[in-house]
Amino acid sequence: MKTRKAPRQRPLIVAMAGASGVYVTRLILAKSPWPTVLIASRWAREIYAQECGSFDELAHMATVTYDPEDMAAPPSSGSTPTVGMVVAPCSINTLGQIAAGLADNLITRAAHCHLKERRSLILGLRETPLTSIDLENAVRVAHAGAVIMPLSPPFFMFKGKTADQITLHDLMEAYADRVLSVLGHPMPKTWEDLR
Repeated sequence: MKTRKAPRQRPLIVAMAGASGVYVTRLILAKSPWPTVLIASRWAREIYAQECGSFDELAHMATVTYDPEDMAAPPSSGSTPTVGMVVAPCSINTLGQIAAGLADNLITRAAHCHLKERRSLILGLRETPLTSIDLENAVRVAHAGAVIMPLSPPFFMFKGKTADQITLHDLMEAYADRVLSVLGHPMPKTWEDLR
Protein backbone atom coordinates (compact mmCIF):
# COMPACT_ATOMS: atom_id res chain seq x y z
CA MET A 1 0.00 0.00 0.00
CA LYS A 2 1.41 3.39 -0.99
CA THR A 3 2.13 5.81 1.82
CA ARG A 4 2.56 9.51 1.20
CA LYS A 5 3.85 12.22 3.51
CA ALA A 6 1.44 13.08 6.32
CA PRO A 7 -0.50 16.36 5.90
CA ARG A 8 0.53 19.51 7.83
CA GLN A 9 -3.06 20.59 8.58
CA ARG A 10 -4.85 18.49 11.18
CA PRO A 11 -6.36 15.57 9.25
CA LEU A 12 -9.47 13.49 9.64
CA ILE A 13 -8.65 9.82 10.20
CA VAL A 14 -11.00 7.64 8.15
CA ALA A 15 -10.85 3.92 8.87
CA MET A 16 -12.66 1.07 7.15
CA ALA A 17 -13.25 -2.17 9.00
CA GLY A 18 -14.33 -5.38 7.31
CA ALA A 19 -18.05 -4.79 6.92
CA SER A 20 -20.49 -4.12 4.11
CA GLY A 21 -21.36 -0.50 3.43
CA VAL A 22 -17.89 0.67 2.36
CA TYR A 23 -19.40 3.07 -0.19
CA VAL A 24 -19.86 5.54 2.67
CA THR A 25 -16.08 5.73 3.09
CA ARG A 26 -15.75 7.05 -0.45
CA LEU A 27 -18.29 9.80 0.26
CA ILE A 28 -16.64 10.83 3.54
CA LEU A 29 -13.27 11.09 1.78
CA ALA A 30 -14.79 13.06 -1.12
CA LYS A 31 -16.71 15.48 1.11
CA SER A 32 -14.19 16.03 3.90
CA PRO A 33 -13.10 19.66 4.20
CA TRP A 34 -9.96 18.41 5.97
CA PRO A 35 -7.02 16.38 4.69
CA THR A 36 -7.75 12.69 5.14
CA VAL A 37 -5.79 9.72 6.41
CA LEU A 38 -7.18 6.38 5.22
CA ILE A 39 -6.62 3.11 7.09
CA ALA A 40 -8.39 0.05 5.69
CA SER A 41 -8.31 -3.49 7.03
CA ARG A 42 -7.57 -6.34 4.64
CA TRP A 43 -11.23 -7.41 4.68
CA ALA A 44 -12.39 -3.83 4.14
CA ARG A 45 -10.23 -3.64 1.01
CA GLU A 46 -11.70 -6.91 -0.26
CA ILE A 47 -15.26 -5.82 0.46
CA TYR A 48 -14.62 -2.47 -1.25
CA ALA A 49 -13.45 -4.33 -4.36
CA GLN A 50 -16.65 -6.43 -4.29
CA GLU A 51 -19.07 -3.56 -3.64
CA CYS A 52 -17.44 -0.56 -5.33
CA GLY A 53 -14.46 -1.42 -7.52
CA SER A 54 -10.75 -0.75 -7.31
CA PHE A 55 -9.45 -0.01 -3.83
CA ASP A 56 -6.53 1.85 -5.41
CA GLU A 57 -8.97 4.49 -6.70
CA LEU A 58 -10.30 4.97 -3.18
CA ALA A 59 -6.77 5.14 -1.73
CA HIS A 60 -5.92 7.96 -4.16
CA MET A 61 -8.83 9.99 -2.80
CA ALA A 62 -7.12 10.17 0.61
CA THR A 63 -4.32 12.58 1.38
CA VAL A 64 -2.32 9.71 2.85
CA THR A 65 -2.95 5.98 3.27
CA TYR A 66 -1.47 3.69 5.91
CA ASP A 67 -1.42 -0.07 6.16
CA PRO A 68 -3.35 -1.31 9.21
CA GLU A 69 -0.27 -3.28 10.33
CA ASP A 70 1.94 -0.16 10.33
CA MET A 71 2.01 0.50 14.05
CA ALA A 72 4.76 3.11 13.58
CA ALA A 73 2.47 5.34 11.49
CA PRO A 74 1.58 8.76 13.00
CA PRO A 75 -2.05 7.84 13.92
CA SER A 76 -0.67 5.30 16.43
CA SER A 77 0.40 8.15 18.70
CA GLY A 78 -1.87 10.40 20.70
CA SER A 79 0.65 13.19 20.12
CA THR A 80 -0.40 13.36 16.46
CA PRO A 81 -3.10 16.08 16.23
CA THR A 82 -6.27 15.27 14.28
CA VAL A 83 -9.73 16.68 13.65
CA GLY A 84 -11.13 13.35 14.79
CA MET A 85 -11.59 9.80 13.57
CA VAL A 86 -14.40 7.99 11.80
CA VAL A 87 -14.59 4.21 11.49
CA ALA A 88 -17.15 3.63 8.74
CA PRO A 89 -18.12 0.99 8.28
CA CYS A 90 -17.25 -0.26 11.74
CA SER A 91 -17.56 -4.02 12.07
CA ILE A 92 -18.87 -5.56 15.27
CA ASN A 93 -15.45 -7.19 15.68
CA THR A 94 -13.75 -3.77 15.59
CA LEU A 95 -16.30 -2.40 18.05
CA GLY A 96 -15.54 -5.32 20.39
CA GLN A 97 -11.79 -4.73 20.14
CA ILE A 98 -12.14 -1.02 20.88
CA ALA A 99 -14.49 -1.74 23.81
CA ALA A 100 -11.98 -4.22 25.25
CA GLY A 101 -9.11 -1.74 24.93
CA LEU A 102 -7.30 -3.88 22.37
CA ALA A 103 -4.98 -1.90 20.11
CA ASP A 104 -3.24 -4.54 18.02
CA ASN A 105 -3.61 -2.84 14.63
CA LEU A 106 -3.49 0.76 13.43
CA ILE A 107 -7.29 1.13 13.34
CA THR A 108 -7.86 0.05 16.95
CA ARG A 109 -4.71 1.82 18.16
CA ALA A 110 -5.76 5.10 16.53
CA ALA A 111 -9.25 4.69 18.02
CA HIS A 112 -7.70 4.13 21.45
CA CYS A 113 -5.60 7.29 21.00
CA HIS A 114 -8.71 9.31 20.16
CA LEU A 115 -10.48 8.08 23.27
CA LYS A 116 -7.55 8.73 25.59
CA GLU A 117 -6.90 12.18 24.11
CA ARG A 118 -10.64 13.02 24.28
CA ARG A 119 -10.90 13.62 20.54
CA SER A 120 -13.93 12.83 18.42
CA LEU A 121 -14.31 9.15 17.52
CA ILE A 122 -17.33 8.18 15.43
CA LEU A 123 -18.17 4.51 14.93
CA GLY A 124 -20.48 3.85 11.98
CA LEU A 125 -21.74 0.42 12.99
CA ARG A 126 -22.79 -1.82 10.16
CA GLU A 127 -24.58 -4.79 11.67
CA THR A 128 -28.14 -5.73 12.43
CA PRO A 129 -29.66 -7.11 14.54
CA LEU A 130 -27.40 -6.48 17.53
CA THR A 131 -26.81 -8.93 20.35
CA SER A 132 -26.72 -7.85 23.98
CA ILE A 133 -22.91 -8.26 23.76
CA ASP A 134 -22.80 -5.76 20.87
CA LEU A 135 -25.02 -3.33 22.77
CA GLU A 136 -22.86 -3.61 25.89
CA ASN A 137 -19.75 -2.94 23.82
CA ALA A 138 -21.44 0.10 22.24
CA VAL A 139 -22.37 1.44 25.68
CA ARG A 140 -18.83 0.85 26.91
CA VAL A 141 -17.20 2.85 24.09
CA ALA A 142 -19.89 5.55 24.36
CA HIS A 143 -19.03 5.94 28.06
CA ALA A 144 -15.38 6.29 27.01
CA GLY A 145 -16.32 9.16 24.66
CA ALA A 146 -17.08 7.61 21.27
CA VAL A 147 -20.14 8.52 19.20
CA ILE A 148 -22.07 5.44 18.06
CA MET A 149 -23.55 6.32 14.69
CA PRO A 150 -24.97 3.29 12.84
CA LEU A 151 -25.07 3.52 9.05
CA SER A 152 -28.60 4.85 9.21
CA PRO A 153 -29.19 7.88 6.98
CA PRO A 154 -31.22 10.90 8.11
CA PHE A 155 -34.39 9.99 6.22
CA PHE A 156 -35.96 13.37 6.97
CA MET A 157 -33.57 14.87 4.41
CA PHE A 158 -35.77 13.42 1.66
CA LYS A 159 -39.01 15.12 2.63
CA GLY A 160 -41.25 15.43 -0.41
CA LYS A 161 -39.65 12.55 -2.34
CA THR A 162 -41.12 9.11 -2.81
CA ALA A 163 -39.06 6.02 -2.02
CA ASP A 164 -38.48 5.27 -5.71
CA GLN A 165 -36.97 8.75 -6.20
CA ILE A 166 -34.22 8.16 -3.61
CA THR A 167 -31.03 6.29 -4.48
CA LEU A 168 -28.53 4.47 -2.29
CA HIS A 169 -26.09 7.26 -3.18
CA ASP A 170 -28.56 9.85 -1.86
CA LEU A 171 -28.96 7.95 1.42
CA MET A 172 -25.25 7.45 1.99
CA GLU A 173 -24.43 11.03 0.95
CA ALA A 174 -26.86 12.33 3.58
CA TYR A 175 -25.24 10.03 6.15
CA ALA A 176 -21.73 11.25 5.20
CA ASP A 177 -22.90 14.86 5.55
CA ARG A 178 -24.27 14.04 9.00
CA VAL A 179 -20.98 12.42 10.07
CA LEU A 180 -19.01 15.47 8.97
CA SER A 181 -21.46 17.75 10.78
CA VAL A 182 -20.85 15.87 14.04
CA LEU A 183 -17.16 16.73 13.54
CA GLY A 184 -18.01 20.43 13.06
CA HIS A 185 -18.50 20.86 9.30
CA PRO A 186 -21.94 22.37 8.52
CA MET A 187 -24.43 20.25 6.59
CA PRO A 188 -25.58 21.60 3.18
CA LYS A 189 -29.17 21.31 4.44
CA THR A 190 -30.66 20.71 7.87
CA TRP A 191 -34.10 19.94 9.23
CA GLU A 192 -34.56 23.69 9.62
CA ASP A 193 -34.32 24.07 5.83
CA LEU A 194 -36.83 21.30 5.17
CA ARG A 195 -39.59 21.65 7.74
